[in-house]
Amino acid sequence: MSIKTKVVLCTLGWLALITGLHAYLNVNWAAVLNDYRPAQKRKIVVAYLPVTCQLTCPVTDYISKFSLSGEIFLPRMFQGFPEIKEALISNRVQAAFIVAPLALALKAQGVPIKVVYLGHRYGSAVVVRKDGPIKTFADMRGRTVAIPSRFSDERLLLFRAMKIWGISPGEIKMLEMAPPDVSSALAARAIDAFVMGEPFPSQAEMAGFGRVLFQAREYWPDYMSCILVVRQDLIDTRPEAVQVLVDGIARSGLWLDTSKPHREDAADFVGRFYYNQKPALLRWALTKPMDRVVYSPLAPRKADFDMVRDLMIETGVLNRKLDFSEYTDVRFSEGASIETPWKYEPGVATAQ
Repeated sequence: MSIKTKVVLCTLGWLALITGLHAYLNVNWAAVLNDYRPAQKRKIVVAYLPVTCQLTCPVTDYISKFSLSGEIFLPRMFQGFPEIKEALISNRVQAAFIVAPLALALKAQGVPIKVVYLGHRYGSAVVVRKDGPIKTFADMRGRTVAIPSRFSDERLLLFRAMKIWGISPGEIKMLEMAPPDVSSALAARAIDAFVMGEPFPSQAEMAGFGRVLFQAREYWPDYMSCILVVRQDLIDTRPEAVQVLVDGIARSGLWLDTSKPHREDAADFVGRFYYNQKPALLRWALTKPMDRVVYSPLAPRKADFDMVRDLMIETGVLNRKLDFSEYTDVRFSEGASIETPWKYEPGVATAQ
């Protein structure tokens, strides 16, 4: 065998090895193979964003892998709600964590989805520069405030505070901005404040330039933002699979609220394996204090959604009064009401 042939063979072997390692390490084979399963046996694909409002999604995926039944669903991370919306409509995902106003807006547009559970309560805040001129909400007049979306609970939270302080909508400029960008924008003085869900308020606090002006619960008792929606066709054809999904999410919420060590453990594995965020940031958001964001109870309540709906109509992002029964299916949260926290502890390779 000539030297040239040996070089070619070695090169081809090296390329084959690299390609094989890439496929093994970077391709989600569970998701690929899932598409070839019979429809009734496919795992539900659930969309989520890397925010603490949706922490129960990766926590459920991680812990369920240690259980006898194995993983419950296939999580898929996105970076923004517009992408999740399109994936939900096209059936590339069958369930998704999205903000409540977006769910109502989609339902009003005829998108066949139902709210089946909440993602959290609390967990959003208005943040200003620590050395800036804003000391109270009255100082927000004439300022630029970043919001995640016009279809967000954070925008509605801002309007609730403005009404209490007698500030008209035209006196504050609201600027839509991707949540990962708000801390750097505040530090660069491109904005005067932002209203976002965690961990972005914590990020500004940890960096030393941000100060929480107020937490959501101060102007909105029992505040909720992210909720879990499921496509109607999945509810109709596989209600038992939807129930298993909601049960798992409920158990994760209870597990997270059980103890500080559980939250610290979640910060570690979610930060490293799911969100690609520093565990220290998530630990701050989840434990300073513990009730900064809570994950139980999370059953959808009519009063909460009626308030969201009415605020949306008042602020011009919804054109009709949707009835609670039009966009929710409470069977699954009622079914999950008997669930208990996961029996799982850090370092133990089993879960029940």
